[in-house]
Amino acid sequence: MSGQDRFERILGSLHEAVLDDSLWPATSGLIDEACGSRGSGLVIGGGASQDDVEIFLARFCYRGERREDLEREYFEDFHPIDERIPRVRRLPDSRIVPIGALYTEEEKKTSLAFNDALFRGEFRNGINVRLDGPEGSRIVWGLADPVDGDGWSMTRVETVESFLPHLRQFVRVRQALVDARALGSTVSGLLENNRFGVLQLDPRGRILAANDFARAILREGDGLENSGGRLHAAFPKDDDALQALLARALPRFGGQGESGSVTLRRRAVAPRLVLHANPVSDPETGSRSGRVAALVLVVDPAMRSRIDPALVSALFGLTPAESQIAVLLAQNRTIGDIAHATGRGEGTVRWHVKQAFGKLGISRQVELVRLVLSLADIPRLPR
Repeated sequence: MSGQDRFERILGSLHEAVLDDSLWPATSGLIDEACGSRGSGLVIGGGASQDDVEIFLARFCYRGERREDLEREYFEDFHPIDERIPRVRRLPDSRIVPIGALYTEEEKKTSLAFNDALFRGEFRNGINVRLDGPEGSRIVWGLADPVDGDGWSMTRVETVESFLPHLRQFVRVRQALVDARALGSTVSGLLENNRFGVLQLDPRGRILAANDFARAILREGDGLENSGGRLHAAFPKDDDALQALLARALPRFGGQGESGSVTLRRRAVAPRLVLHANPVSDPETGSRSGRVAALVLVVDPAMRSRIDPALVSALFGLTPAESQIAVLLAQNRTIGDIAHATGRGEGTVRWHVKQAFGKLGISRQVELVRLVLSLADIPRLPR
């Protein structure tokens, strides 16, 4: 198998695994083989410090087999005392470093994490890289010790680098599916979900099917349009970016497509639409009207949480102003956006946010947003 064939096989596996978590170990095994690593660890998390960490996903896999025992042991016993973690957090995006370089010489002699967890997990001679994830999250990817004595040659490091944008995109699309409670859905099953827009495209980029959410967006034509059975953006520059994205997802002359994302401006004053294009390689997941070659997922931050501020106020004991601001934060609005939209100063908006924190016993915006989004399926209060 040529290097290009192997790379395309891995991309196809990534595109399948984004819908089904159970496929990740096999995908990870293909990457291990391509990079010459004994295994890998993928961790997605947030938090401002080691004492305030929140792990959204952790997968330790060795040549296609997930090791939940090592995951559990590391995060229960070693993660809180691992000297490497604060240094990983400070790494520039996409910089690959030897794991050994993240410990001092003295720590290599005394560190329980380095000498116990990483020794048994075969990671002491591995490499780490940190990527910026969606919505302020962090992606930490570690590759275990090389399978041979050649070490991390320039060729191997370049191979790792070639996967980084695709790994970040995998996390980005997976997070959109998690937010829409759609992880694990089949390609056809996604059409039943109306928490985000779902469109199926054929190999030539023509629309085969769309869910109600996507049809509503296309009907409004505010940011995304259906023109002759094909997707187009409302603004020329955005449309150039969209067509380039679709061309990569659906290469004209065959070969494995690439997943990608764009944001699209709206004619109305509203947050940009976020659009993800993900190739589909399994012919059994096709539509009756033709073979599905790509999925397009459309996230509208303004519609993601049609939550009644009065409901937030009633359930959480917040003032009308605090509730309004909390709902706007859940719509991905920044403090500056909220100040402009509500006619308040940014300092006043921050003060209301802190008041809400105090009432709810929390300290971070992500916690406030998560609480608000938990009300997404509760009907509005009667007027």
